[in-house]
Amino acid sequence: MERVTVTNPVIGICHMQVCAVADATDKEILEVANRENPSGTRAGWAEVIRASGEFAQGPVDCEKVSGRVHYLLSC
Repeated sequence: MERVTVTNPVIGICHMQVCAVADATDKEILEVANRENPSGTRAGWAEVIRASGEFAQGPVDCEKVSGRVHYLLSC
């Protein structure tokens, strides 16, 4: 299994979801996301959401594979 996998390519207008190993860096996650599922915006996928906020929930442990986390990305 890859260290970062696109699991939901479209969530609303400007978000997507990936499943990644817990120690994956933002740079690593964004490189995979922009290569495998380009956002179509000039900046591409630009942020890995690592904390809950007004518009998005923070990371969630993967239910299928121990040691992996689902991250939401925004463009």
